[in-house]
Amino acid sequence: MSFSPCGINCGECPFEEQCGGGCFAIEGKPFYIKDFGLETCLIYDCAVNQKGLKHCGGCTELPCQIWYDWRDPDMSEEAHLQSIKDRSEALKAL
Repeated sequence: MSFSPCGINCGECPFEEQCGGGCFAIEGKPFYIKDFGLETCLIYDCAVNQKGLKHCGGCTELPCQIWYDWRDPDMSEEAHLQSIKDRSEALKAL
């Protein structure tokens, strides 16, 4: 099982092929990131580039404001909050 810094299980992601092997392989630059006017995913940049962590599970601020602000626009607020809870728990268990 391969987790991205934000706790997404890359093996279960429907976009795994489009991402080219997961966040680490593409250095936090998924295919959709430019749609948000960014060069690198905010979560990847914070965890990996700035804090030197493999994932957010090692961060004392998990889940931080970036997690709450960084939301799939197709996801309801309820689903977004549940996703944060599920991914946070998965990362803390690693």
